[in-house]
Amino acid sequence: VIIGTMVLKNETFVKDACDRFRGNIILGIDANDGKVAVQGWTEQTSETVIDIARRFEGHDVDAIVYTDIKRDGMETGPNVEATKTLAQSVNIPVIASGGVSSIQDIRRILDVEMFGVTGVIIGKALYSGAVSLREAIRLSKT
Repeated sequence: VIIGTMVLKNETFVKDACDRFRGNIILGIDANDGKVAVQGWTEQTSETVIDIARRFEGHDVDAIVYTDIKRDGMETGPNVEATKTLAQSVNIPVIASGGVSSIQDIRRILDVEMFGVTGVIIGKALYSGAVSLREAIRLSKT
């Protein structure tokens, strides 16, 4: 289960869910210039992604899906540096989301796997044909 806006709106609920359903909760944290956005990206907060993520350390969060709003659906390449920085800042695995445009972008994400980036979400690039699912899976297994 991926929980998004509730991460900010009801932190106690999310922590309780993480503790009760250990290893089955993923936090969806969406950001614009490093600041968390909620309510379907309509509300920008002053909270940083790292500050929010750190609040959930020790609560058996399975992973964090980190979406860079400016890149999502744009096929301009993922924000590898911000994703890597988040992964290095918390002890929760991070999944990159937003911006994948080519198989090279997947390689760039795989290059930061050692820092705690454990996956990548490919959306528009798959259905536009810019990325082959077969090639992406093959690459991820090497």
